[in-house]
Amino acid sequence: MNNSIEFGVSTWLWQSPFTSESIALFPKIKKMGFDVVEIPVEIPSKIDGKLVKKALDDNGLKATVCGAFGPTKDLTADNVTLHKNCFTYVTDCFELCNILGTDFLAGPMYSAVGKARMVSQEQRKIEWGRAVKNLQRVCEMAKEHGLSIALEPLNRFESDLINTSKDVMRLINDINQPNAKVLLDGFHMTIEEQNIREAIQLVGDKLIHVQVSENHRGIPGTGLTPWSDFKKGLEDINYEGSMVIESFTPEIEELAGAVCIWKTLADSQDQFASEGIQFLKKTFA
Repeated sequence: MNNSIEFGVSTWLWQSPFTSESIALFPKIKKMGFDVVEIPVEIPSKIDGKLVKKALDDNGLKATVCGAFGPTKDLTADNVTLHKNCFTYVTDCFELCNILGTDFLAGPMYSAVGKARMVSQEQRKIEWGRAVKNLQRVCEMAKEHGLSIALEPLNRFESDLINTSKDVMRLINDINQPNAKVLLDGFHMTIEEQNIREAIQLVGDKLIHVQVSENHRGIPGTGLTPWSDFKKGLEDINYEGSMVIESFTPEIEELAGAVCIWKTLADSQDQFASEGIQFLKKTFA
Protein backbone atom coordinates (compact mmCIF):
# COMPACT_ATOMS: atom_id res chain seq x y z
CA MET A 1 0.00 0.00 0.00
CA ASN A 2 1.05 3.54 -0.64
CA ASN A 3 3.00 4.74 2.38
CA SER A 4 1.60 8.23 2.00
CA ILE A 5 -1.60 7.39 3.88
CA GLU A 6 -1.52 9.13 7.25
CA PHE A 7 -3.54 7.71 10.13
CA GLY A 8 -5.71 9.83 12.35
CA VAL A 9 -8.39 9.70 15.01
CA SER A 10 -11.41 11.89 15.71
CA THR A 11 -11.58 13.44 19.17
CA TRP A 12 -15.24 12.33 19.16
CA LEU A 13 -13.86 8.97 20.26
CA TRP A 14 -13.32 10.57 23.69
CA GLN A 15 -15.20 13.86 23.91
CA SER A 16 -17.97 16.12 22.67
CA PRO A 17 -17.93 18.97 21.96
CA PHE A 18 -14.32 19.74 21.05
CA THR A 19 -13.14 22.85 22.93
CA SER A 20 -9.77 24.54 23.43
CA GLU A 21 -9.29 22.29 26.49
CA SER A 22 -9.48 19.20 24.26
CA ILE A 23 -5.84 19.78 23.28
CA ALA A 24 -5.09 17.76 26.45
CA LEU A 25 -5.81 14.69 24.28
CA PHE A 26 -3.02 15.49 21.79
CA PRO A 27 0.02 14.01 23.62
CA LYS A 28 -1.83 10.69 24.09
CA ILE A 29 -2.95 10.65 20.42
CA LYS A 30 0.64 11.24 19.28
CA LYS A 31 2.00 8.58 21.63
CA MET A 32 -0.41 6.00 20.19
CA GLY A 33 1.20 6.56 16.78
CA PHE A 34 -1.32 8.81 15.01
CA ASP A 35 -0.19 11.51 12.55
CA VAL A 36 -3.51 13.35 12.37
CA VAL A 37 -6.17 14.52 14.81
CA GLU A 38 -9.66 15.11 13.45
CA ILE A 39 -11.39 18.08 15.01
CA PRO A 40 -15.19 17.95 14.86
CA VAL A 41 -16.56 21.48 15.14
CA GLU A 42 -19.82 21.61 17.08
CA ILE A 43 -19.48 25.06 18.70
CA PRO A 44 -16.94 27.19 16.81
CA SER A 45 -16.81 29.83 19.56
CA LYS A 46 -15.40 27.26 22.00
CA ILE A 47 -12.32 26.66 19.81
CA ASP A 48 -9.34 29.01 19.91
CA GLY A 49 -7.71 28.15 16.58
CA LYS A 50 -4.29 29.64 17.39
CA LEU A 51 -4.08 27.77 20.69
CA VAL A 52 -5.06 24.50 18.96
CA LYS A 53 -2.53 25.08 16.16
CA LYS A 54 0.27 25.60 18.68
CA ALA A 55 -0.71 22.37 20.50
CA LEU A 56 -0.74 20.47 17.18
CA ASP A 57 2.73 21.79 16.32
CA ASP A 58 4.05 21.04 19.83
CA ASN A 59 2.90 17.43 19.47
CA GLY A 60 3.94 16.94 15.84
CA LEU A 61 0.35 16.40 14.68
CA LYS A 62 -1.63 17.58 11.68
CA ALA A 63 -5.35 18.37 11.76
CA THR A 64 -8.40 17.62 9.68
CA VAL A 65 -11.65 19.48 10.32
CA CYS A 66 -15.09 17.94 10.19
CA GLY A 67 -18.40 19.81 10.37
CA ALA A 68 -21.42 18.84 12.47
CA PHE A 69 -24.72 19.49 10.71
CA GLY A 70 -27.61 19.23 13.14
CA PRO A 71 -31.27 20.23 12.61
CA THR A 72 -30.51 23.98 12.90
CA LYS A 73 -28.12 23.81 9.90
CA ASP A 74 -29.97 22.43 6.88
CA LEU A 75 -29.29 23.56 3.31
CA THR A 76 -32.35 21.63 2.03
CA ALA A 77 -34.87 23.15 4.50
CA ASP A 78 -37.94 25.18 3.54
CA ASN A 79 -36.85 27.70 6.17
CA VAL A 80 -34.04 29.84 4.70
CA THR A 81 -32.89 30.83 8.21
CA LEU A 82 -31.47 27.32 8.47
CA HIS A 83 -29.51 27.94 5.24
CA LYS A 84 -28.13 31.19 6.71
CA ASN A 85 -27.13 29.38 9.92
CA CYS A 86 -25.23 26.91 7.77
CA PHE A 87 -23.42 29.59 5.75
CA THR A 88 -22.36 31.39 8.96
CA TYR A 89 -21.22 28.13 10.51
CA VAL A 90 -19.19 26.93 7.49
CA THR A 91 -17.51 30.35 7.33
CA ASP A 92 -16.36 29.86 10.94
CA CYS A 93 -15.14 26.36 10.02
CA PHE A 94 -13.28 27.66 6.94
CA GLU A 95 -11.52 30.25 9.10
CA LEU A 96 -10.51 27.50 11.53
CA CYS A 97 -9.21 25.36 8.61
CA ASN A 98 -7.03 28.29 7.53
CA ILE A 99 -5.57 28.74 11.02
CA LEU A 100 -4.90 25.01 11.43
CA GLY A 101 -3.39 24.65 7.95
CA THR A 102 -5.82 22.09 6.63
CA ASP A 103 -7.02 22.40 3.03
CA PHE A 104 -10.61 21.15 3.23
CA LEU A 105 -13.71 21.00 5.41
CA ALA A 106 -15.37 17.58 5.58
CA GLY A 107 -18.86 16.39 6.44
CA PRO A 108 -22.42 15.75 5.24
CA MET A 109 -23.12 19.44 4.70
CA TYR A 110 -25.80 18.94 2.02
CA SER A 111 -28.59 18.42 4.61
CA ALA A 112 -29.23 18.01 8.33
CA VAL A 113 -28.01 14.71 9.80
CA GLY A 114 -30.93 12.56 10.92
CA LYS A 115 -33.24 13.92 8.23
CA ALA A 116 -34.62 10.64 6.93
CA ARG A 117 -38.25 10.71 5.80
CA MET A 118 -40.53 9.29 3.18
CA VAL A 119 -41.34 12.28 0.94
CA SER A 120 -42.76 12.67 -2.56
CA GLN A 121 -40.48 12.63 -5.60
CA GLU A 122 -41.50 16.22 -6.17
CA GLN A 123 -40.33 17.27 -2.68
CA ARG A 124 -37.15 15.24 -3.17
CA LYS A 125 -36.42 17.17 -6.38
CA ILE A 126 -36.98 20.51 -4.62
CA GLU A 127 -34.58 19.55 -1.80
CA TRP A 128 -31.98 18.23 -4.25
CA GLY A 129 -32.12 21.55 -6.10
CA ARG A 130 -31.61 23.46 -2.85
CA ALA A 131 -28.65 21.27 -1.89
CA VAL A 132 -27.03 21.88 -5.29
CA LYS A 133 -27.61 25.64 -5.30
CA ASN A 134 -26.55 26.16 -1.69
CA LEU A 135 -23.46 23.96 -2.03
CA GLN A 136 -22.42 25.91 -5.13
CA ARG A 137 -22.42 28.94 -2.84
CA VAL A 138 -20.51 27.00 -0.15
CA CYS A 139 -17.90 26.07 -2.80
CA GLU A 140 -17.52 29.74 -3.76
CA MET A 141 -17.04 30.63 -0.08
CA ALA A 142 -14.52 27.79 0.31
CA LYS A 143 -12.61 29.09 -2.74
CA GLU A 144 -12.22 32.49 -1.06
CA HIS A 145 -10.45 30.65 1.77
CA GLY A 146 -8.37 28.51 -0.65
CA LEU A 147 -10.24 25.37 0.44
CA SER A 148 -12.18 22.38 -0.86
CA ILE A 149 -15.19 20.69 0.71
CA ALA A 150 -15.39 16.90 1.20
CA LEU A 151 -19.01 15.69 1.05
CA GLU A 152 -19.85 12.55 3.02
CA PRO A 153 -22.59 10.05 2.12
CA LEU A 154 -24.48 8.81 5.19
CA ASN A 155 -26.47 5.64 5.73
CA ARG A 156 -30.24 5.61 5.13
CA PHE A 157 -31.03 5.98 8.85
CA GLU A 158 -29.17 9.31 8.98
CA SER A 159 -30.00 10.83 5.58
CA ASP A 160 -32.57 10.39 2.83
CA LEU A 161 -30.53 12.43 0.31
CA ILE A 162 -27.00 11.03 -0.15
CA ASN A 163 -26.32 7.41 0.85
CA THR A 164 -23.80 6.03 -1.66
CA SER A 165 -20.79 6.88 -3.82
CA LYS A 166 -23.14 7.04 -6.77
CA ASP A 167 -25.37 9.58 -4.97
CA VAL A 168 -22.48 11.80 -3.96
CA MET A 169 -20.98 11.77 -7.48
CA ARG A 170 -24.33 12.79 -8.94
CA LEU A 171 -24.44 15.67 -6.45
CA ILE A 172 -20.86 16.72 -7.28
CA ASN A 173 -21.57 16.64 -11.01
CA ASP A 174 -24.62 18.85 -10.46
CA ILE A 175 -22.67 21.28 -8.24
CA ASN A 176 -20.02 21.40 -10.98
CA GLN A 177 -17.32 23.14 -8.93
CA PRO A 178 -13.71 21.90 -8.95
CA ASN A 179 -13.40 22.15 -5.16
CA ALA A 180 -16.40 19.89 -4.43
CA LYS A 181 -14.78 16.61 -3.33
CA VAL A 182 -15.64 13.47 -1.37
CA LEU A 183 -15.19 11.89 2.05
CA LEU A 184 -16.04 8.18 2.30
CA ASP A 185 -16.76 6.58 5.67
CA GLY A 186 -16.41 2.79 5.87
CA PHE A 187 -19.17 2.52 8.48
CA HIS A 188 -21.79 4.01 6.16
CA MET A 189 -20.37 2.11 3.19
CA THR A 190 -20.84 -1.29 4.86
CA ILE A 191 -24.55 -0.48 5.17
CA GLU A 192 -25.16 1.11 1.77
CA GLU A 193 -22.67 -0.05 -0.86
CA GLN A 194 -22.90 -3.26 -2.90
CA ASN A 195 -19.13 -3.40 -3.43
CA ILE A 196 -16.67 -1.29 -1.46
CA ARG A 197 -13.86 -1.49 -3.99
CA GLU A 198 -16.13 -0.38 -6.85
CA ALA A 199 -17.59 2.42 -4.72
CA ILE A 200 -14.08 3.80 -4.15
CA GLN A 201 -13.21 3.44 -7.85
CA LEU A 202 -16.39 5.36 -8.79
CA VAL A 203 -15.33 8.35 -6.70
CA GLY A 204 -11.75 8.16 -7.98
CA ASP A 205 -9.63 11.28 -7.60
CA LYS A 206 -12.50 13.17 -5.97
CA LEU A 207 -11.76 11.19 -2.79
CA ILE A 208 -9.72 13.40 -0.45
CA HIS A 209 -10.63 11.95 2.97
CA VAL A 210 -11.49 8.59 4.52
CA GLN A 211 -13.08 7.76 7.87
CA VAL A 212 -13.26 4.25 9.29
CA SER A 213 -14.64 2.19 12.13
CA GLU A 214 -16.30 -1.22 11.91
CA ASN A 215 -19.73 -2.00 10.47
CA HIS A 216 -20.89 -1.99 14.13
CA ARG A 217 -19.00 1.27 14.86
CA GLY A 218 -16.42 -0.67 16.88
CA ILE A 219 -12.65 -1.16 16.59
CA PRO A 220 -11.45 -1.58 12.98
CA GLY A 221 -10.71 -5.25 12.32
CA THR A 222 -13.33 -6.65 14.72
CA GLY A 223 -16.32 -6.76 12.38
CA LEU A 224 -17.58 -7.52 8.88
CA THR A 225 -15.91 -4.75 6.85
CA PRO A 226 -14.19 -6.23 3.73
CA TRP A 227 -10.86 -4.58 4.51
CA SER A 228 -8.98 -6.20 1.61
CA ASP A 229 -11.53 -4.69 -0.84
CA PHE A 230 -11.11 -1.37 0.94
CA LYS A 231 -7.33 -1.55 0.55
CA LYS A 232 -7.53 -2.56 -3.12
CA GLY A 233 -9.98 0.26 -3.86
CA LEU A 234 -7.64 2.86 -2.34
CA GLU A 235 -4.69 1.35 -4.26
CA ASP A 236 -6.72 1.48 -7.50
CA ILE A 237 -7.09 5.26 -7.21
CA ASN A 238 -3.64 5.94 -5.64
CA TYR A 239 -5.29 7.47 -2.58
CA GLU A 240 -2.92 9.74 -0.64
CA GLY A 241 -5.07 11.39 2.03
CA SER A 242 -5.68 10.60 5.67
CA MET A 243 -7.54 7.64 7.14
CA VAL A 244 -9.23 8.68 10.36
CA ILE A 245 -10.87 6.46 12.97
CA GLU A 246 -14.28 7.96 13.74
CA SER A 247 -16.46 6.54 16.45
CA PHE A 248 -18.05 7.90 19.60
CA THR A 249 -18.01 7.47 23.34
CA PRO A 250 -21.20 6.17 24.99
CA GLU A 251 -20.30 8.44 27.95
CA ILE A 252 -21.58 11.51 26.10
CA GLU A 253 -25.27 10.73 26.13
CA GLU A 254 -26.45 13.30 23.58
CA LEU A 255 -23.91 12.27 20.96
CA ALA A 256 -24.28 8.54 21.66
CA GLY A 257 -28.07 8.89 21.32
CA ALA A 258 -27.71 10.71 18.01
CA VAL A 259 -25.58 7.90 16.53
CA CYS A 260 -27.42 5.06 18.35
CA ILE A 261 -24.51 3.74 20.41
CA TRP A 262 -26.21 2.03 23.36
CA LYS A 263 -23.25 0.10 24.78
CA THR A 264 -19.49 0.33 25.09
CA LEU A 265 -17.60 -0.86 22.00
CA ALA A 266 -14.25 -1.43 23.74
CA ASP A 267 -12.93 -1.83 27.29
CA SER A 268 -11.83 1.80 27.05
CA GLN A 269 -11.72 4.50 24.39
CA ASP A 270 -7.91 4.42 24.61
CA GLN A 271 -7.99 0.69 23.81
CA PHE A 272 -10.31 1.44 20.86
CA ALA A 273 -7.81 3.95 19.43
CA SER A 274 -4.62 1.98 20.05
CA GLU A 275 -5.93 -1.36 18.74
CA GLY A 276 -7.58 0.46 15.84
CA ILE A 277 -4.38 2.12 14.64
CA GLN A 278 -2.41 -1.12 15.01
CA PHE A 279 -4.91 -2.87 12.74
CA LEU A 280 -4.96 -0.04 10.17
CA LYS A 281 -1.17 0.19 10.00
CA LYS A 282 -0.91 -3.59 9.58
CA THR A 283 -3.58 -3.55 6.85
CA PHE A 284 -2.82 -0.37 4.90
CA ALA A 285 0.73 0.80 5.64
